[in-house]
Amino acid sequence: MNVDAAVAAMAAIAGLCTGVFAMLAFRWSERDQAKPTRTSLHTEAVLPPGVDTVLSVLRSSAVVLDEADTVVKASSAAYALGLVRGGRLAVEPMLQMARDTRRDGEIRQVELDLPRRGTGRGDALAVSARVAPLGSRLVLLLVEDLTEARRIEAVRRDFVANVSHELKTPVGALSLLSEAVMDASDDPEAVTRFAGRMQNEATRLTNLVQELIDLSRVQNDDPLEDSEPVPVDELVAEAVDRCRQQAGTKQITIAAGGTADLTVWGNRGQLAAALGNLVENAVNYSPARTRVGIAGRRVTAPGGDLIEIAVTDQGIGISEKDRDRIFERFYRVDPARSRATGGTGLGLAIVKHVAASHGGEVTVWSAEGQGSTFTLRLPEAGAVRDRERPSDLTAEGLDDEDRPYETFNDPLPAHPAPEVLP
Repeated sequence: MNVDAAVAAMAAIAGLCTGVFAMLAFRWSERDQAKPTRTSLHTEAVLPPGVDTVLSVLRSSAVVLDEADTVVKASSAAYALGLVRGGRLAVEPMLQMARDTRRDGEIRQVELDLPRRGTGRGDALAVSARVAPLGSRLVLLLVEDLTEARRIEAVRRDFVANVSHELKTPVGALSLLSEAVMDASDDPEAVTRFAGRMQNEATRLTNLVQELIDLSRVQNDDPLEDSEPVPVDELVAEAVDRCRQQAGTKQITIAAGGTADLTVWGNRGQLAAALGNLVENAVNYSPARTRVGIAGRRVTAPGGDLIEIAVTDQGIGISEKDRDRIFERFYRVDPARSRATGGTGLGLAIVKHVAASHGGEVTVWSAEGQGSTFTLRLPEAGAVRDRERPSDLTAEGLDDEDRPYETFNDPLPAHPAPEVLP
């Protein structure tokens, strides 16, 4: 009897202990499940409600750090910029800012230049970093990429400086010449001479202002909004007519061939201005009693047929070091010669922008003392709508064997005999 009672008591005690242990294990399991699970990259559970959604729509690169400087959340842009690596913030100045903000709760902002990683490029990545507390333990880092904005600002500053310089020259000359006219009021011959120079400077100023307007228009307007099929021979005729007087003064013969039955799609005014600039440059930089050639042809390309319009001169040529820069605004190979011919340094920049906006390109072949060939390549009418516009355009020199048209020491190859235009 006593034995049975003892066994029953022991069984009851064992059952009670088992129940207690089971209850404790259950409670421990619930507590462990309630804890946030942390990974080396992110812990969405510790973020305040709604923060994850806000971070996902921000354009800035976003990084959230916890009290141990571990990355809790990071946007894809942050990884692309190289801000986060191995679950840690890789930029020491930003990490120090986050620590200071966590300590005193103050918002901080700084602009930094970061090296580009894995691109092989020497220029730095300009960023603006802003750090703010997020709740009681987290810190939010927002990073804006300022590289493109700085590049545009530098281009704008250079453009304004160049325009100011170019405008000061004719304006200053007009001021001095007007004073000279006043001082020489009793000398009709001097007045006539100074008045002629004033007229030249005024023409130069007018041309500069007009080309600035043209450049602004081709950069801002969409040529496809006002496009039409444009026959190439009409563009050539307009370009030749534009330069007829200068060519006649220098006894330069302009020959054209191969442009019949060729049509491009685009804005007639912009295309005429681009081709006119090429022909005008060829005439201005060619010696007297030489020839300027204009030739067209259709070439097959993977994205659709292209129309090539080449303008060849027998001028001074362009050195290799200048060839890559001639399409920059206000860049002149020979500044003294440009002043003598009235050049503004904007003509080829306009050609480049017109070609790019029409889905084409402009290239140059040149050798010092042998002349130059500028080739304007444009999609043929009917195919331009199906082609994407190129995002970047660079001027590339052509090898000797790639030069499409020789100078007029020899006739134009693979084209009908050029018609000499009076």
